[in-house]
Amino acid sequence: MFFIRGLKYLKYILLSGHRKGHGLHSPYVFNLVSQVFRNKISPDIVLIIEKIRKKMISDQKSISVIDLGYGSSRMKTSFRKVSEIARYSAVPKKYGILLSNMAAEFGEPFIVEFGTSLGISTMYMAASCPNAIVYTMEGCPETSEIAKKNFQEAELMNIRSLTGSFDQLLPGIKKEAGNPGIVFIDGNHRKEPVVSYFSQMAEISSGKTVVIIDDIHSSGEMEEAWIEVKKHEKVTFSIDIFRMGLIFFRDGMNHFNYVIRY
Repeated sequence: MFFIRGLKYLKYILLSGHRKGHGLHSPYVFNLVSQVFRNKISPDIVLIIEKIRKKMISDQKSISVIDLGYGSSRMKTSFRKVSEIARYSAVPKKYGILLSNMAAEFGEPFIVEFGTSLGISTMYMAASCPNAIVYTMEGCPETSEIAKKNFQEAELMNIRSLTGSFDQLLPGIKKEAGNPGIVFIDGNHRKEPVVSYFSQMAEISSGKTVVIIDDIHSSGEMEEAWIEVKKHEKVTFSIDIFRMGLIFFRDGMNHFNYVIRY
């Protein structure tokens, strides 16, 4: 499996470009890549969150994990160490910074996250967009409790942590809120649910909404889901940065699928 993923990444390296935005014909996408993707994040945000990550990586306590999605390719048992979850499931620092920059630019009025895990990605988004409420959903109660403690330690008051299945929680979010700024879909790596969650979010999205899907090349199912969501009638352009896929609904832009080095 890891050999196949390595081949996919090699293909991505060969096909991707525009690392700093040069050569992009769309002024909007050029500014997105050169300014938002490469924006300097506050070092205080990184320091606080990475300190919490380090503590999680050192935590040898084991918890019972309920996987309502596809589950982890590395951790096959439901009884897992917090350190393993932090090491293998939490979004890496590099992509946490990207989520933070995207949230700062597009996050208001609210952010929806499918899959809290230990809350690393949640904190990166919430810290950079304090005026936005972050609704984050997690199916595992024990994991959710650890994330809540991390939010308290980071002193982030704009996070609404919800525990339960996405299908049960999502209608309440859709009813309460308006058009999301950022939607981050993680926590379920099966084609049908990912396409369903994306479609539901697309229904309530405006032209300013950005949907980010994690692990788009982690399996054949996820690649099929990525192909499917790009075909949605509201999508104007997409950006593939290998680990994540970004979907935009901007009016007045030609449909195009970018593959960009990050």
